[in-house]
Amino acid sequence: MLPGLERLKIPIPLGGTSNHFKTSVLRELRGWDPFNVTEDADLGIRLAQKGYRVGIVDSTTFEEASCEAWQWIRQRTRWVKGYMQTFLVHTRRPLTMIRTTGLLGFTGFVLFIGGTILSGILNPIFWLLYAGWLVAIAAGFDPLFPQILLFLSLFNLLAGNGAFTYLSMIAPIRRGWLGLIPFSLTVMGYWFLLSVASYRALGQLLVNPFHWEKTQHGVSRHETPAVPPVEVAP
Repeated sequence: MLPGLERLKIPIPLGGTSNHFKTSVLRELRGWDPFNVTEDADLGIRLAQKGYRVGIVDSTTFEEASCEAWQWIRQRTRWVKGYMQTFLVHTRRPLTMIRTTGLLGFTGFVLFIGGTILSGILNPIFWLLYAGWLVAIAAGFDPLFPQILLFLSLFNLLAGNGAFTYLSMIAPIRRGWLGLIPFSLTVMGYWFLLSVASYRALGQLLVNPFHWEKTQHGVSRHETPAVPPVEVAP
C-alpha cells in the first residue's frame, strides 16, 4: 500500500521502523511531535506539507510483529489514537492542507487516515444493523434500506474484503512464503480486532490522550537467521 501512495504522490504516514532522514530536514521540522502517540505518521504528513518527498526503499525489516492478540490490540489502540490525533491536527485548516499537499494529497489523507479510523468505529454498528435486519426478517427495515442500497452494500462487502484479502496475499506470493497465504482469509477477524482497538483508542483520546500504551516484544518462538557480516575491503 505504501508504494501505491508514493506513486500517487499522496502523503505517506511513516512506519515506526527503518526510516532514514536527513538530519537537517528533521531539525527544520523541529523533530517529532512529543504529544502524538503515532508521531511517525504525523511526521510523514508534515514532510509532505513542506514539499519533501518520502520514498519507499525496496528492503526488508526483520522486526517481530505483535503475535499475541492482546498485545496486538494494545499496539493498534496506540496507532489508531495517533491517527485520530494526526487527523484532528491536520484538518483544523483544510484549505491550508489542500494548498500544501494538493487536492489529491488531501483526499488521500482523508481516505487513508480518516477512513481507517471511521471503518473501525462504524463496523460494529453495521454488524448490529445486519443482526437486527436478520432478526426482523427485514420487514421493518425495507423503507430505510431500499433494494438498490442492499445490492450496493453487498458489492462493498465482497469487493472491499476481497481487495484486502488480495492485498494480504501479495507480499507472501512475492516472497515465496506460500504457507502464509491461507491466513489472508482471516481478514474478517482482523476487522473485529481493529474495531476493539478503535473503540479503546477513542476512549483514551477523550480521557487520556497522551498515554503511550506499551507492547511487549521478544515473545515469538520464530528466530530470523543471522545475516552474515559484510566484509569491507581495506
